[in-house]
Amino acid sequence: MGRRSLVGRLVLLATGWSLAVLIVTGLSLTAFFQQAALSRFDLGLVDLIEGLNAGVSVEDGRVVAPPLTDTRALRVYSGRYWQVAEPGPNNTIKIIVQSRSLFDQDLRLPPEIVAEIAAKPAVQAFYAAEGPLDQPLRATAMQVELAGRKAPVILMAAEDRSPVDREARRFAALTAGALVILGAGILAAVFIQVRVGLQPLFRLRGEVADVRKGKIERIVGEYPSELEPLATELNALVAHNQDVVERQRTHVGNLAHALKTPISVMLTEANQQPGQLAEVVSRQAEAMRGHVEHHLRRARAAARSQSHGERSLVEPVLDELAVTLERIFQDKGVEIDWRCPDDLCFRGERQDLQEMAGNIMENAGIWSKGRVRVIASAVSPERLVITVEDDGPGLPADRREEVLKRGARLDESAPGSGLGLAIVDELARAYGGALVLGDSAMGGLKVELGLPRAET
Repeated sequence: MGRRSLVGRLVLLATGWSLAVLIVTGLSLTAFFQQAALSRFDLGLVDLIEGLNAGVSVEDGRVVAPPLTDTRALRVYSGRYWQVAEPGPNNTIKIIVQSRSLFDQDLRLPPEIVAEIAAKPAVQAFYAAEGPLDQPLRATAMQVELAGRKAPVILMAAEDRSPVDREARRFAALTAGALVILGAGILAAVFIQVRVGLQPLFRLRGEVADVRKGKIERIVGEYPSELEPLATELNALVAHNQDVVERQRTHVGNLAHALKTPISVMLTEANQQPGQLAEVVSRQAEAMRGHVEHHLRRARAAARSQSHGERSLVEPVLDELAVTLERIFQDKGVEIDWRCPDDLCFRGERQDLQEMAGNIMENAGIWSKGRVRVIASAVSPERLVITVEDDGPGLPADRREEVLKRGARLDESAPGSGLGLAIVDELARAYGGALVLGDSAMGGLKVELGLPRAET
């Protein structure tokens, strides 16, 4: 249950407890009903054996049964039987007289019952027996003394208990059905109760998600006393993160100004004093400026990626880039076929999206023979992919990692500084995305840029 939801835990616990209670209740009610039915059933057997005991007598040394008026005892195998016997050796019995309903059968008496009633004369003992037609019987036996006879006799009565068993099974089925309905109602009530009871928690989760997606700046809802401290701490955490991001931006800006000014001074002084040293200083200062711009850009992207309020539509950015690049490469006749959903949003600043998508599309235009295809799509609620393909010579798989290194150029005759894809890769990583190179179906290079997606 470690990763199960709170609703699942509570419902599962309620289900287990309810099932246990309902099963115990059902079994107990069925047992009580069956015991009560047997008790009522036994009353009929008691009346039968007491009538037999009151009317049995000894005439001329023979045991004579009374003329009982129960018509069921007169019908063969009717299900109601009586019998008079005498004890024999080894706890056996010898039948003296029996009801007509037994016909050619007799009531069997287990040896342990014979011993029990012999130890307690005039006390009835109840037991289960089998009837002439193999039906289950409820039987009772009692040992009594008769006037005019030295040896005791055993009075036995039995009745088919099938009706009682059927009623017990019917009661058990009805009880089970009622308890199933009750259990389903209880579980539905528990589920509704849990959902309603945890609704503030679900609402808090939704507000936290809205904060992360940039829809709201802080949690503003009112919550029960148990969740209010959590909402307060989350707001404090959000405020702390925003302060950290602002401090990072401030530091990045200060660093940019602190570095750009000395570099500009060095370049200005070098340009005013021509010479070999000035050329070296200018070249190195320009390299320093490039490095500073690169790392500042990366730092700003990392800082902006921590702020969840930025969102940029992808479609106008691709449209603008496609128009611009087609003009740049009009001598080659490059056509850029691009597709993008109108509502697709990048969770970040538009300038960074322009730089990443622009570098990839420009690289495709440089190497293409005339066709570039750009497709932007959402792959999940949290992620989008911009795929750029061209019909150029492509790039061998063993050299794809090299092209992502800063300043790496596979062809020195081609225009560019060798920073394009490296910048895209670093900016994408700063946003938690990724850059993947592969083979295009058009014959050239396929570049997949994965970026965080913002909801519209």
